[in-house]
Amino acid sequence: MAKIINGDECMEIERNVYLNRLINKKNNGMIKVITGIRRCGKSYLLDPIFRNHLIKEGIPADHIIKIELDRASNIKYHKDAEAFEYYISSLIKDDNPYYLLLDEIQLVEGFEFVLSGLLYEKNVDVYVTGSNSKFLSSDIATVFRGRGDQICVAPLAFSEFYAARGGEKFECWNEYLMFGGMPLILSKSGDEEKSKYLIELFSQTYFKDIVECNKIRRTDLLDSITNVLASAVGSLTNTQKIYNTFKSYGEKELSLNTVNSYLSYLEDAFIVKKALRYDVKGRKYINTPHKYYFADLGLRNARLNFRQQEETHLMENAIYNELLYRGYNVDVGVVEIREKGKRVQTEVDFVCNMGTNRIYIQSALTLDTPEKTMQESRSLNNIQDSFKKIIVVKDAIKSWRTEDGILIIGVIDFLLDPESIMR
Repeated sequence: MAKIINGDECMEIERNVYLNRLINKKNNGMIKVITGIRRCGKSYLLDPIFRNHLIKEGIPADHIIKIELDRASNIKYHKDAEAFEYYISSLIKDDNPYYLLLDEIQLVEGFEFVLSGLLYEKNVDVYVTGSNSKFLSSDIATVFRGRGDQICVAPLAFSEFYAARGGEKFECWNEYLMFGGMPLILSKSGDEEKSKYLIELFSQTYFKDIVECNKIRRTDLLDSITNVLASAVGSLTNTQKIYNTFKSYGEKELSLNTVNSYLSYLEDAFIVKKALRYDVKGRKYINTPHKYYFADLGLRNARLNFRQQEETHLMENAIYNELLYRGYNVDVGVVEIREKGKRVQTEVDFVCNMGTNRIYIQSALTLDTPEKTMQESRSLNNIQDSFKKIIVVKDAIKSWRTEDGILIIGVIDFLLDPESIMR
């Protein structure tokens, strides 16, 4: 439970989904790697939330070791992994269980070798946070050989945001669509202060990290590509399309490889996530085009100075983030159908998989006419399997089913009640 101070009020944010994931992985012999965009609450998850759990379980406070590597006092370890390893060893004084919480571990050059050595310490359970996925896909995957266990933390889900903020649900929903779920947004008063915080967070934190980490020279291109993605939320795109857009404006120094690299930098920083297209009937992935969604709606809006507020696309982005929060693997679905002797590709917004379970979800602002209901149901009705099919609608008050058995559910019920889609 994290606390956000706003004036004289103290709002408590429970992040029980992530806490339970940590608890389930406790003492499993692996390095627990907690990743996610900066300022989304990774540190709060470790301390105080997880730390308080450990203390309630009877772990002595001096056997819970937290080292924050983004503090000035720990800069000395950034280029001296050996000294860092020695310092950790000096804190382990007996054979009783220790819980080691390392914040922003990627700042230590050669950190992977320190963590690899800790795997041999039988009484040390290790938890690390990091704000860049590159070290996950390369260093941890290679060096740990399957002994790194990832937990990806996102900004506040709508249910977490509403639980802390309270008030009228649709008013809260509209605020969430505009300013997103970065935890500190709850401590800001007024639209101007919230907007300024998000704009500065993007430029002073995320962009600076990406530029410094990847030694980017053309910061103007990074800025422009990010804006293109922000404008294209919910729309199909690919590297070639983005490249062609810039070339049409007379950009001569740009290459396809540069566009690809900049997109990967934004993904590595957890700012955006790419959703692949999946051919439902053909049971195969389609390499291109695909969609990009932002980890936080407020950050997406900040990139466009809060101008483009297409609720259809913002709602789709919010549903995508919610599905990831619930643990689904999410793709964009393609369903090919025959109409008047021609093959036509239709889209299912989300194909959601968790183990052997699958759900098809369509996002729609309204189903105010039979024709609109038929249009939104079209692709779902052409999927010939028995998995649940759902349309999430903004203005639905009470859940109902179409004649074909498709569940229609309001977005507020969908976001606040995970069991609502199981009925």
